[in-house]
Amino acid sequence: MGMKAKFRPLMVVSREDPDAERALSVCVPCTTTVRGGNYEVPLPRVKWMPGPHDGVANVLGIESVEHHRFDRRAGRYEVSVLEAVRKRIAWMIEI
Repeated sequence: MGMKAKFRPLMVVSREDPDAERALSVCVPCTTTVRGGNYEVPLPRVKWMPGPHDGVANVLGIESVEHHRFDRRAGRYEVSVLEAVRKRIAWMIEI
């Protein structure tokens, strides 16, 4: 998904809940600027990411985003990729 104004690829990592008390999703930014740190999860090359390279999900950039700020759904990663990102978030916050 991207946010309005400048397109910023995000991966929604929160569970889908149509009955949530607030219209928020927990997201991590996706980037092709790879630094090789422990807080990055490798992402396969997909058509909606800018540039010709594979990218990473930056779990240090975790944030909540109000649903009205989403511009469009750009695509969907495989379940195994989402699980890897969620696992790294759990590691990051020590749960």
